[in-house]
Amino acid sequence: MFAPAWLRRCGLVLTLVVSGCAQMKSHDSQHAEMQSSRQAGGLSAAIKQLESTAKTDDDRAALLYNMERGELLRQNRQYAESTESWLLADKKVAEWEALTKTDPSKLMGFVGAALISERLKPFEGQDYEKVWLTTRLALNRIAVGDWENARVDIKRTHEREAVIAEFRAKETVAAEEEAKQKGVSTAGKDLNGYPVETLNDPEVLKLKNGYQNALSHYLAGFLYEAMNEPGLAAPGYRKAIELKPDTPILEDGLKGLDTRTSFTHKLRKRMTDVLFVIENGDAPARKPKALNLPVPLRGSIAALSVSFPVIEPSQQAAPSSMLAGSSLLKPETVVDVNLMARRALKDEMPGLVVRGISRAVAKGILQNEAQKRAGLLGGLVATVASAATEQADDRMWRTLPGTVSIARAYLPEGPHQLTLDGRKVGEPVAIKGQYALIPLRVSGAEVLVGEVASIGELAAPSPVAAPAAAPQSTPAKPAPKPAAKPTAKPVQKPTT
Repeated sequence: MFAPAWLRRCGLVLTLVVSGCAQMKSHDSQHAEMQSSRQAGGLSAAIKQLESTAKTDDDRAALLYNMERGELLRQNRQYAESTESWLLADKKVAEWEALTKTDPSKLMGFVGAALISERLKPFEGQDYEKVWLTTRLALNRIAVGDWENARVDIKRTHEREAVIAEFRAKETVAAEEEAKQKGVSTAGKDLNGYPVETLNDPEVLKLKNGYQNALSHYLAGFLYEAMNEPGLAAPGYRKAIELKPDTPILEDGLKGLDTRTSFTHKLRKRMTDVLFVIENGDAPARKPKALNLPVPLRGSIAALSVSFPVIEPSQQAAPSSMLAGSSLLKPETVVDVNLMARRALKDEMPGLVVRGISRAVAKGILQNEAQKRAGLLGGLVATVASAATEQADDRMWRTLPGTVSIARAYLPEGPHQLTLDGRKVGEPVAIKGQYALIPLRVSGAEVLVGEVASIGELAAPSPVAAPAAAPQSTPAKPAPKPAAKPTAKPVQKPTT
């Protein structure tokens, strides 16, 4: 005999609560444990702590696990292992991209988590994280001198952005249609108690979207320029300016391109064109915030709890000055990941609201049915199950930098001592070649210097002509004596 529908639904929720406990663990708490391990035992301890959380093959192939692991390995200069982790993560993103083209409805998921929780859905990664992934891969390749494969990763970054743009446009339309059908308002101002000012911050609204960043495109310009492809470099610099207007260092990248790549300039250049990529702090956290929302429930309005993620604004002070040897540089911030994360959340909110209210309605009906059919105990069990699964999804790539600044200068080949805001950084770095890229990561009092990458060789100095030999001194010849004037003979008088 089949169980009633209400009982089957209740059993489903309880089963998911039991089986999903491990998945429901807050990623924020896992990140905190990893950070504690790092403070106590350094990067190696943090990597070990993270690896201890992956119990199965599926765990070790998971997208977020490999994003986080790859970043820690990169900071530890384990570039090969880092790239291996990121390629596993990239494989997951590639599967997502394939679905957006073949069956996008599977990804929209407006009903998929309605009876359960956002946190139990498969993690697809934030859109800006998908773009960062190929950018980080490119930086890894450059660090080990693999500029050709870095070029491939940069190209894939542009292609990925196009896929995201197309899919999100479709998703927005679908969310609006579903909200209209269900009579749900997706406007943030209607979420009583939600800090909408964090999403409507003018700095957040300045961003063109939540997935493109100026660093990825400036890096494309720099890489194409270094590989002697100025025609491809120009669009990269131009896009970076579009994404972060009024930033002098980005404007100079485009403005000076023709001069820097001219034959005459290369012939005369005697110093290395050095790009410093300075990463500071960590990406922000998503924190769950429970709200009691008025939800239509079988002819009446009930106040039901729904949990949404919140990202608090963060002001991470990026380095303001830098010395490379005796050269004073002024780094300029080109990416703020906190702003990107809040913009991505703002774009995601309509879908989150629709799913949250749908979930609240379904759970409210389940609780009422359970109480009617099984008394207070049944209602209590359903209520506990509902509360346990109603948690906002806090999964994010937390080891990404909080901000990224860049500085660029011509420096002579040889060792240079780096100083950030008056603080000496490690040992002098050796600079050589036509172009060089030096990554730095600032984490509290710690500054990590990555592998210095270089490409090309400076033109050999023109041979200096040997000075002309001084003429040997010879004894001066005496000036010739003037010829003696002939003496006039006496005129003889004619004889008569």
